[in-house]
Amino acid sequence: MTIFRPDGKYGFVCSSFVPETKVVDVQSHQIVGTVPQASPFCPNIAATPDGRQVWETLKDTGKTEVFSAEPPFNVLATLETGPITNHVNIVRNAKGQFAYVTIGGENVVKVYTTTDSPQLIATIPTGELPHGIWPSGDGTRIYVALENGTGMQVINTLTNQVIATLPGGQAAQALVYVPNAVPTGNGLSNLVPLASYGQSVHLFLGTNPDTTASGPPTTVTLNYQGPIDLLEAAVTGLDPTASYTLGLVPNLGAPAQDFQPLATFQTNAAGAQIVESLGPLRQVVPGSPQQENQHDERRFLEIVPAGGTQPVQVQLQVQ
Repeated sequence: MTIFRPDGKYGFVCSSFVPETKVVDVQSHQIVGTVPQASPFCPNIAATPDGRQVWETLKDTGKTEVFSAEPPFNVLATLETGPITNHVNIVRNAKGQFAYVTIGGENVVKVYTTTDSPQLIATIPTGELPHGIWPSGDGTRIYVALENGTGMQVINTLTNQVIATLPGGQAAQALVYVPNAVPTGNGLSNLVPLASYGQSVHLFLGTNPDTTASGPPTTVTLNYQGPIDLLEAAVTGLDPTASYTLGLVPNLGAPAQDFQPLATFQTNAAGAQIVESLGPLRQVVPGSPQQENQHDERRFLEIVPAGGTQPVQVQLQVQ
């Protein structure tokens, strides 16, 4: 991921594999600085419009790092933002300048000041697995792509409240707002309905199957892909750097019986991970696991330690 300082003097290139961000002088094309990252995986980076700071998210540890956009590019703050910290963007409006960070594992957007010691000033609940985020040209709105929510939400940045939810495609990870992109008309030319590709099933996993889903720790979306389905789970609340298996069982009361593994994964340092699987998975259904019977072909999701049989998270009832 690369971002440029607003005056175009420097480009900042963060890494997804080694814990460092490189600073490039745009005119000479030479590397003129190296900023240490608190962890290797940086999926997103943003520069403040005033040209003073660079913000970058660290998805593997649930942190956000802030450093100076001026030499020697010193780190100003490392914030504990939350599991599956996804994207960051900067807003300027009548109230000042602020950083908005999507926290996929908590289903929130967190808002920080852009002072040298950033302060959390708002936590905004959103739909499932917020990912990409981009402000409107005037800074009064910010748009949030919901990777597991099949659409996007609109936040009023003056009140820091969600004011609209818009339909959209599957598994959105990023978006861009283009001011005045449609000078005339309603902007719907050449768009077509999602039709069957707008179909999705939303599930939740937690530690107690008898509870009602209310958000984290784990959200799951099944997106229609024709003859198969795309399952995406935003897993949180597990032990860090440990191996687990996501799978299906016909009866949560007998979690080790007829277990069908879907994907084995290792959590990151924040005890979280994005887990995906493709297949004919429509037998995974919402509703109460207690509704099953011995003739029922439905299956229910659970997460077990890799090589184990005792679930650490199971499919919950749906609200």
